[in-house]
Parts: sequence; C-alpha cells; structure tokens
Amino acid sequence: MVAKYIGFAGTYTRQNSKGIYRFELDTETGTLDMLQVADEIGNPTYLTISADNHYLYSVVQDGGRGGINAYELDRITGTLQHINSQLTEGAPPCHLDICGNVLVTGNYHKGEIGLHHVQKQGALEAGTFLKHKGHGIHERQEKSHVHYTGFTPDGKHVVAVDLGTDELVTYKVKDNKLTRVATLQVKQGSGPRHIVFHPNGNTAYLLTELSSEVIVLMYDAETGTFSEKQYIRTVPDNFTDKNDASAIRISADGKFVYTGNRGHNSIAVFQVDEESFTLSMVEIVPSGGEWPRDFIIDPSEAYIIVSNQHTGNLVLFTRNNETGKLSRMGSEIKVPEVVCVTFLR
Repeated sequence: MVAKYIGFAGTYTRQNSKGIYRFELDTETGTLDMLQVADEIGNPTYLTISADNHYLYSVVQDGGRGGINAYELDRITGTLQHINSQLTEGAPPCHLDICGNVLVTGNYHKGEIGLHHVQKQGALEAGTFLKHKGHGIHERQEKSHVHYTGFTPDGKHVVAVDLGTDELVTYKVKDNKLTRVATLQVKQGSGPRHIVFHPNGNTAYLLTELSSEVIVLMYDAETGTFSEKQYIRTVPDNFTDKNDASAIRISADGKFVYTGNRGHNSIAVFQVDEESFTLSMVEIVPSGGEWPRDFIIDPSEAYIIVSNQHTGNLVLFTRNNETGKLSRMGSEIKVPEVVCVTFLR
C-alpha cells in the first residue's frame, strides 16, 4: 500500500503566490508537507492530470493572454517539465478536463468552451472554441459564464455547466467539433457551477453556486439528456448571509457526496440513498479557514484536503468510510492564494 501521495495546488498569483505548488500527503502519519514551487506561472487556477499520470495540464495567464500549459510529469518525484502552451487573447479558462486525447476547457469570462486535441507526447494542439449565449435573473448572470466542462463517465459526451444561463449542456465530440445534443434548464437564478457523476453512470450531482444547492439528476447515456430528481441545500436553513457554493466531490464507492461553502466556510457531507440515489444531510463541518474554494478526496479515500483561498491554507481532514463524517487533523500547510488541489493517482 502506498503511504505517501504527491499533490499539486493551483493558485492565483495576484499577490504572493508563485504559481503551481507541489506537496506530499503521508497517510501513515496523517500529515501534509510542503515540497516546493512546481512551476512559476501566472494564475494556474485549475489543474488536471491525465489518466496515466504522465501529463499535467494547467490553466495559465500570461499578460493579456490566457490558455493552457502542458507538462510532462515525473510520477516518482512529481517534477514538471513544460511541453508547450496554447494561449489566446483575453481571460484564461477556469476549468479543464481530459479524456483520452481530447482536452476541454470552460471559460467563465468569455462564456466559452474550448476543445484541444492532445498529441502522443502530451503536447496540446491549437483549440477550437464555441460560445454560449444568454443570461439569467441574478445580478451575476448578465451573460453566459461557463464554469465547468468535463466528460461523462463513458467518455461519449462533454457536459458544460453554465452559471450565467442556468443551463447544463451536453455535447458530442464529432469531426473535431462540439455538437450540442441536449440542454437542461435548472431553477432560475441558481447558478450551476460543478458536477460529479455517481459510479453507476446514470446519476449525477450538480452543485449550484448562487443558491447553494445540490441538484440530483438522472442521466441517460444514450441520449445525453438529464432530468431533475431532487434539490437539497448545502448550508443550514437558518444561515442567511451570503454563501457561494464551490466544489463538489463523490466518494469512489458512491456512498457520500461532499460540497464546499464559501461564506459559511464549511464542507457539507451528504449520504447517498442506495435505492433512489437522492441525498440526505449528514453534517456540516468548518473548513479550517476562509473561502474553501476547492477540496479533494485523496487516493486512499481516507482523507480530504481543503483549500481555503482567503487564508491561504491546505487543511487535512480524516474521512470515515462508513459514516462519511470528517474530522480535522492537526496538519495544515500554507499555500498563498490557493484555488484548486489534485493528486497523482
């Protein structure tokens, strides 16, 4: 059994951060250790790693241009070797995901989805881009804001979550282009942000940023369509201050869903019903800092690491596999302006 796992943290570099950071989780001692800056780049706010652990891809901003960096990844040391970059004018994307030789990006500011093909050596080809149009009823929904683009579990479809239009859009990749096949309109003003799929492949959990809810969805893999089954809040009913829900994760066994709350500064834990796959609240625990932008379940599934952006810290929690409950450990490390966190697996 592996005792130590290498992790990476993406950040904003508006103040003191240098770029991508590399750290280590020791699962035997239950400690986090900071290793070093993995690469000095501008605003690497989201990272993803290829399924074979050979390559890491990062959002990047360089002056007035934004895009993606490709790196060769040493699976033993976690060192990064830059391969190439693909940049375009304007703001960088906020999310990216890879499946096989296709990488997709979501751009919040441009309301845009990008499609990049990946060469055998990990290099990125120039992208093709598709813009969303529309708006919502909330003051932050003046136009499209694509916040997530990722692949369905079978790899047949790409889903785009649009906070600005309250839409979940399904695409098929065909002839190097994205073709829209279905659109789900969710509750107005809810502002969907991120989505995860249950291991069964036909249930998904969509997190809304503006209304702080999880929407339980049924997914038809043949048609690419979604249908709503349940809405459930991520913060206590008596909490009336502003909250922006952030990240959503699901345990590998499909028994528990976790969400982040920025404002309430907490992680919500939900249990998945074995028959209906709907959610019930287990607990809400403090995140150990301010503005939990992201968190990740480690490869052993025994820990969760929370990234608190405003306090610039990664905080370690143990995870009970039977109850889903979280307990804060004494270990944390400082990562300035931290946004996302991911692991080599």
